[in-house]
Amino acid sequence: MKTAAIALLASFVLALPASAEKTRRCSGDQSPEAATWLSIAHPGLGEWYLKDWGPFWDKAPQKKFWLGFIPGYGWPGYLQVKSAIDAHHCRVNDDLTRRK
Repeated sequence: MKTAAIALLASFVLALPASAEKTRRCSGDQSPEAATWLSIAHPGLGEWYLKDWGPFWDKAPQKKFWLGFIPGYGWPGYLQVKSAIDAHHCRVNDDLTRRK
């Protein structure tokens, strides 16, 4: 019972909106959280969102998007995580290697 009450209280605290000065934004006033979730849905979508969508062939990261269809590597897999991390840090590159 005590654990359930703590979990409920924690969920309310986490659901509170962040203040405007604490909210981090990417260039073009894009949300890094939205970009992260889009990249979790499919690799490359978050980066495409950060570039204000636009023409697919011009703005979408082609390598991440197309390799994202490979099971175990793309979605779900390494590329999905890599794309979500890049989008969360407002990076819009199509580099498939690990950052050091």
